[in-house]
Amino acid sequence: MNQRTIEKAIAITGIGLHSGQPVDLEFHPQPVNTGIVFERSDIVGSAPIPASAFLVQDTMMSSNLVFGGTRVGTVEHLLSAIAGLGVDNLLIKVSASEIPIMDGSASPFVGLLLQAGFVEQEALKKFLKIVKPVRVEVDDKWAELHPYEGYELNFEIDFDHPAFDKDFQHAQLDFSTQNFIEQLSEARTFGFLQDIETLRQNNLALGGSMDNAIVIDDARILNVEGLRFADEFVRHKILDALGDLYLIGYPIIGRFNAYKSGHALNNMLVREILSDESNFEIVTFDDNVTCPIEYLPLTGLIVEG
Repeated sequence: MNQRTIEKAIAITGIGLHSGQPVDLEFHPQPVNTGIVFERSDIVGSAPIPASAFLVQDTMMSSNLVFGGTRVGTVEHLLSAIAGLGVDNLLIKVSASEIPIMDGSASPFVGLLLQAGFVEQEALKKFLKIVKPVRVEVDDKWAELHPYEGYELNFEIDFDHPAFDKDFQHAQLDFSTQNFIEQLSEARTFGFLQDIETLRQNNLALGGSMDNAIVIDDARILNVEGLRFADEFVRHKILDALGDLYLIGYPIIGRFNAYKSGHALNNMLVREILSDESNFEIVTFDDNVTCPIEYLPLTGLIVEG
C-alpha cells in the first residue's frame, strides 16, 4: 500500500459560492511525504498552505484555511474527493479565496482526478490509526472516533422540517474508494431559502443556486429534479466529515460516529485527537500485512453517470 499522487497536471474552472465569480483550479503532482498543499495562484509569491486542521480559523458554512494572512475556503468537498480516491500528495492552485462550489458535491472533483490518473510512489502510505476513543461535545451535538479495523463513518442529523424524512436522517458508510464514489460523492450540499437570502444581503452566497445546492423553503425542496438519494442530506454530512477529517493529515483507520456535527465540531475532534499522541499510531502496510481499507487500483477507475 504505497503513497499516490496524480499522473499529470489538470485544471478546471468553476464558480465561487460566495463571490459568484469564476475560480480557476489546478492540480499538480507532488513528491512523497508532501501531503495535500494549497497555493493561491492569484497572489504573487503566495506561501503554500498545508491542509492542516490547525489552520482552520473559520467554520461558518464550510472549512476555511488561513495561513500567513492568506485564505483558502470551502475545502471540504475537494478534500473528500482526495480522501476518497486515496491521494496522498497533491498541490492545488486556486485563483481566489475559495474552492469553486461546482455542483455542490464531490463528484466533479472525482471526475477531474480520475482524468489526471494516478501513479504509485516509492514510499509506503501512512495511516493514522485510532487506538482509544476520543469524543467532543457542544450542547447536544457530538462527534467521536473509536478504534476499528477499517474506516466506518456513521452520522445522524435531526431536522424537524417537512422536507426531511424522519426515516432518512441516519446513514453509514463502510469506507472504500468504490463505496465513496457510488454512495457518497454525488451527495450535494443543502441550504434553506431564508438563510440564502440573508447571506446575499451581506454579499455572501452570491454564487449559490439550485445548480449547486439543494434549496429548501418552509415546506419543500425547490429543486425540480428532487434528491439524488432518499437520504442525500445526511450523506452530504458524511461527505463533509470525510473532507474535514482528512485535515488530520493521513487517511484514518477507525470508526467515526456523529450526531448533528458540523465543520466546527469535526475540526474540534481532529484537534483533540492530535493533542495527545497516545490517541493514535501512524502505521503502514507492506506486502506481508493486509490493509483494512480498500482502495481501487491506480488504473481502470470508472465513474458512472
